[in-house]
Amino acid sequence: MKAVVQAVDATSFVTASEASYQAKKTATLLKTLNVNALIMGEVGVGKKSLAIFILPDAPILDASNFDELLTSIESCDEIIITNIDNSPNIKRLIDTINESSIRVIATSKSFFTNDFINDLFSVKFTIPPLIEREEDVALLVKSFVKEAALLFGFTKEFNMDNFHADLRENSKSLRKQVTMTYLMQDIGDSELMSIMENYLYDKMGSSSDYRNFLYLYEVPLIRAGLAKFKSQLQLSDKLGLNRNTLRKKISDNKQYLEE
Repeated sequence: MKAVVQAVDATSFVTASEASYQAKKTATLLKTLNVNALIMGEVGVGKKSLAIFILPDAPILDASNFDELLTSIESCDEIIITNIDNSPNIKRLIDTINESSIRVIATSKSFFTNDFINDLFSVKFTIPPLIEREEDVALLVKSFVKEAALLFGFTKEFNMDNFHADLRENSKSLRKQVTMTYLMQDIGDSELMSIMENYLYDKMGSSSDYRNFLYLYEVPLIRAGLAKFKSQLQLSDKLGLNRNTLRKKISDNKQYLEE
């Protein structure tokens, strides 16, 4: 396998892994060709970034905004259509595109094909999820840490201890996780309690609020304790709880502890 240059371009699409390198290579070729292309993949894999890289000056519209999209197609030479699989009338959309002789780069959240799509897009390719692009994850974490430092106006080392990348929505969930982790590293008791107070203010009002919101305290305590002390036996000792009591709390909060 050839060496892959690690980089983050202006569109934030990383090319540290072989898979992302090949996707960027395809996008680079498409910049020079007057053809329509469909980029497929999960949320947060970089579809929109590559579309912008191919057509940097084109307007961007979601396919669900159908009327606005049709109007734009009739007045543009090129366009980026996101989530084309969400179009309420794919045939009419394709017919309008063909009648207008407009160049289209579109994205889809999943593998999407039918006769209309196949006729319109001469090039179709898929960007794999981040779980299959380990090198990209490491580079994105570094990029999001720099982004968080600029956002919050201070610089500090990012603590990677016990950091497990949240890739459920690829870069979307990873950016949120890194930003929150960076902010919370040095947060104090008063700031933490203020966050909890603001969160609970609009949610309280039933006669069972104490029981209903107890998990907000217990779940992070159990998670942190199990990560630090490695066993329920050690954790029950550190918390001063009977082992059966701790087991019950773990069972009661199972749905949150397994996330």
